[in-house]
Amino acid sequence: MTRRVFIALSACTLGAIGIFRFRKAGAAHAVAAGPPEIVTIVEFSKDGKRIGAVQVPKIVKSDAEWREQLDRTTFDVTRHADTEIAFSGQYDDFRENGLFRCACCKTALFSSETKFDSGTGWPSFWAPIAKENVVETEDRSFGISRTAVACRRCDAHLGHVFDDGPEPTGLRYCMNSAALAFEKFA
Repeated sequence: MTRRVFIALSACTLGAIGIFRFRKAGAAHAVAAGPPEIVTIVEFSKDGKRIGAVQVPKIVKSDAEWREQLDRTTFDVTRHADTEIAFSGQYDDFRENGLFRCACCKTALFSSETKFDSGTGWPSFWAPIAKENVVETEDRSFGISRTAVACRRCDAHLGHVFDDGPEPTGLRYCMNSAALAFEKFA
């Protein structure tokens, strides 16, 4: 194989991968017609007390609408499952008491009471504040199997969960700071 043929084949392969990813991303973020799906989440007060389960419409927006609402990093992380660089997020070494809400829709996701220092460079929690508020799905990107975590109300990608966390759950919810909005307890 000549150098020119190798370069041409490489360029075609990269182009095909780019087109595939673009089409896949476009399809995944298309706005559905008709009334939004109704989901059940648990609401929490500003002091972290469980208020109760409520049924709310799922938040569905186009990429253009999300881009208007979110900064670039938050958009890339939450809407396209990007990952922030380890030790770069504002909540990795963060010690205040409060709620960590979804950066996109403000659904309560985690409490500072379950936050721990995992040493990984991302904020880590041993449990979500309410299992109803997150969705876990299989993620086979990068040739490995992981469990992705998303916000139930708006499908924002938050991070991944691993089974190497502390007691009492043994889980490590490894989240991106860019996907979270902190609210200090009242």
